[in-house]
Amino acid sequence: MKSKILSAVLLLLFPVLLSAQEPVLFQHPWQGKRIGYIGDSITDPRNGGGKIHKYWAFLEEWLGTTSFVYGVSGRQWDDVPRQANKLKEEHGDEVDAILVFLGTNDFNHGVPIGEWYSEQEEEVMFARGEPKKLVTRKRRTLLMTTDTYKGRINIGINHLKQLFPDKQIILLTPLHRSLFIANDTNVQPDESYQNRCGEYIDAYIETIKEAGNVWGIPVIDFNAVTGINPMVKEQLIYMYDVERDHLHPNTQGQKRMAKTLMYQLLTFPIIEE
Repeated sequence: MKSKILSAVLLLLFPVLLSAQEPVLFQHPWQGKRIGYIGDSITDPRNGGGKIHKYWAFLEEWLGTTSFVYGVSGRQWDDVPRQANKLKEEHGDEVDAILVFLGTNDFNHGVPIGEWYSEQEEEVMFARGEPKKLVTRKRRTLLMTTDTYKGRINIGINHLKQLFPDKQIILLTPLHRSLFIANDTNVQPDESYQNRCGEYIDAYIETIKEAGNVWGIPVIDFNAVTGINPMVKEQLIYMYDVERDHLHPNTQGQKRMAKTLMYQLLTFPIIEE
């Protein structure tokens, strides 16, 4: 009797495991979707001389996605409007979602973090249980400026939401970064050093997270969830050049990024009418 009761309970809890009749098939919600990629060298198909299989290319293979790639090496958040305009001009409403993966070059170039808002006192009409009247309140206004990191993000996201108001837009935080030596005129210290405006990379990562709440937009914390940190010598297996490039993931690193992204995207639906 007890074994029958246990079997019945198990069947309720795990019907797929115990039923041999029809398997339950699962389709990833991003299967076959068309994704626009806005970014820098880590996204740019030309970076690596064609030797690196990019994260978006892995998603094409695994999920049958179509990639519209606009990332360009060295670009910062102030390049978002240009990349977004090209995406709109060339693909219009064909795109289903847009991923924005930027910030590491803003850090390297020492772009000041800045503020999200300016504040000033204004008069506004208010009523609650009594006749309406003008009252004085502080009001905040989003700062749209290319002079600061937050100002650039405000401009970029505002532009994306204007061009693609019904599309799923997701931000990715910058990866951990270590030493990069391109040549004598391009040497970038590892993330244990502040940049020239006195900020660590952490501030640029946290700002992307804040942007999610400022703008009502999802953020995937790539800095944390990929598990890649080239500051650990043994993890240089994920970097393009063990001697000189501890900044750009190689194919193995890109594959790990892609696997992480594939599972993270399960929690973000494609918005369809």
